[in-house]
Amino acid sequence: MKIKKLSRLDVYIIKQFLGTFIFAILLIISISVVFDINEKIVDFLDPKVPLKAILFQYYLNFIPYYANLFSPLFVFIAVIFFTSKLADHSEIIAMLSSGMSFKRLLKPYMISASIIAVVSFLMGSFIIPPGNAQRIKFEDEYINDRKDIYAESVQMELSKGVFIFIGSYSSATNTGYQFSLEKFDKRELKSRLIAERAVYNPDSANLWTLYNFRLRRFDGLYEKDSVGYSMDTLIRLQPVEFLASNKDVEIMTTPALIRQQRIQENRGMSNAKVYEIEVQKRYASFFSAFILTLIGVTLSSRKMKNGMGLNIAIGLGLSFGYILFTTITSTFAVSGSMPPWLAAWLPNMIYVLIAIRLYQKAPR
Repeated sequence: MKIKKLSRLDVYIIKQFLGTFIFAILLIISISVVFDINEKIVDFLDPKVPLKAILFQYYLNFIPYYANLFSPLFVFIAVIFFTSKLADHSEIIAMLSSGMSFKRLLKPYMISASIIAVVSFLMGSFIIPPGNAQRIKFEDEYINDRKDIYAESVQMELSKGVFIFIGSYSSATNTGYQFSLEKFDKRELKSRLIAERAVYNPDSANLWTLYNFRLRRFDGLYEKDSVGYSMDTLIRLQPVEFLASNKDVEIMTTPALIRQQRIQENRGMSNAKVYEIEVQKRYASFFSAFILTLIGVTLSSRKMKNGMGLNIAIGLGLSFGYILFTTITSTFAVSGSMPPWLAAWLPNMIYVLIAIRLYQKAPR
């Protein structure tokens, strides 16, 4: 199969697209860094905060994280700005007048969008998460006060026939209250271990200390009962498994997210949706580059009487609307009002309809 080479026009558009995209990233991220420094200047001036950590642990990971997070916005801005400039100089009209179809004009745009989408997906899935771990570690150590994380009514299946319940848990003290561990053989209860408090030992994985415990073993009509003040026991459970937050998913690669989601689903944990939302968002963002590129080209390919200012204003409005829409649907998913897959893909679905409508009205 013979592969068609890119024309000089294709190369020109690709270079302009990617060049404008990179310029937009550098410009907006530079502004973001200035505002971030201004916000955290008091913390940075603390003698306990080393300059090396600020530069290499925080900002070296801050920049790629936010650049990748807002890449749909940068794609849209780049397409709108560059294409509006071409239209304003009547270059789009010249291309179409020479016999080039609008569909053919989209080829270099989609090639550029493919490059951006692949690079963004790989960075968000494998490269940025380890950097986020360093950035968040810096924030927790030097910027943020340690915050206590709570969990209530934790109920999960540790293994087949083994169920655990914790009424409430505090990360500040690594302590759970109203602890219960039950073992079943099919439907028959074999043992029940309850305790007023269960303290997790972070220095030794899976080690818990139970206080004011009671252990009941059942063997048919017979029952053995034992009580005590404290007991060390190994339980295949770590607090991180039921204390899931946005920061936790930000530091996990996509394969790790998928594995953790399956583990939580098998254990019947409600926080499995936190991992599923992030996985779906990462896949949906891959296609957003193509959708927003198509909207940007069709929207800005017409020459406007008032110049390209209106196109840029509309483009910014649509791009910020996309980001806001994504944030809102994610909130609905976390609260349980919307399935995670729908929350991640609904903005793409809506914007695909917008893209199709604009494409139908594009100049021919």
